[in-house]
Amino acid sequence: MMGSVIPLKKSVNSAYIDLKNLLGHKLESVEKLINLKLESNVGLIQKMSKYHLGSGGKRIRALLTMGAAKIGGYDKSDREINLAACVELIHSATLLHDDVIDESKVRRGIKTTNAIWGNQSSILVGDYLLSRCFEMMVEDGNLEILKLLSSTSSKIAQGEVMQLEHKGEADLLEENYIKIIELKTAALFSAATRVGACLSNLDKKKKDALESYGKNLGLAFQIADDALDYFSKEKIFGKEIGKDFFEGKVTLPIVILFQKANTIERAFLTNIFKKVIRDKKDFENVLKLIKKYNALDTTFKRAEYFVNVSYDALGIFEDSIEKNILQNLTGFSLNRSF
Repeated sequence: MMGSVIPLKKSVNSAYIDLKNLLGHKLESVEKLINLKLESNVGLIQKMSKYHLGSGGKRIRALLTMGAAKIGGYDKSDREINLAACVELIHSATLLHDDVIDESKVRRGIKTTNAIWGNQSSILVGDYLLSRCFEMMVEDGNLEILKLLSSTSSKIAQGEVMQLEHKGEADLLEENYIKIIELKTAALFSAATRVGACLSNLDKKKKDALESYGKNLGLAFQIADDALDYFSKEKIFGKEIGKDFFEGKVTLPIVILFQKANTIERAFLTNIFKKVIRDKKDFENVLKLIKKYNALDTTFKRAEYFVNVSYDALGIFEDSIEKNILQNLTGFSLNRSF
């Protein structure tokens, strides 16, 4: 499947568009609810949250929440919109915090909130988004969902700390990398799909299946994202190429490169990631090594494994339009162009 890695496939992107078309009218309600819930008498909160949430984004976690509810036969509208908005607010809050930690200046091709208003405001507005989200979860009143989403927030925070703990370690173990992205990214994907299952009152086996689908989709999504950081000189969907590298984040392409490299190359990689600042020449040298050992092909093959697990997890459900779209979406996570 991945003989040569090309991350631009219109047919795969159509799976995301199909999901959006299926739930587009509900997504509009999610957006309206988010805007309503974030209204504040504090002018700066209003300004920053509107800017941050209006800066684009695929809303894939909200779509997954509603898609998972739909595959389970949920046909009401109020609770799923409220909970899809919750999931999206958790994601938005973590992005605000992420950008401060990473000292990011650009996200999705525009200036980050912290680049405009500073770190202190960004942290506090991120906290505000989380607080509003928890209020909405309590309003829903389902204890299982409340437990699930609150534990997910703590997992994301643990993933952030774990990533910080291992920053600059060129010899990061693959199992530790997987653990980090499991907490940072996959936890919210799996929470989104399990929330949908909870809304439909599915049995444990089907709830577990949807959770597994979300988790493995999230792992594939993040691995592909990390690979794209080393993929091209062009800017893909507003992501700065080399961003992770310059921040000293060790992701799967580097983990795999370190596994394959010789002693001299390993020492070179160790020194580069220990540096306070890495320059363009360092990046070019690392790209040459990545090419030498086909580290990107190997990275995408790892992601492919999680795509297959995610796809198969939905085998338990009867055939339907929703099932078909959600299964096709696993390919989008690997081959998306935005």
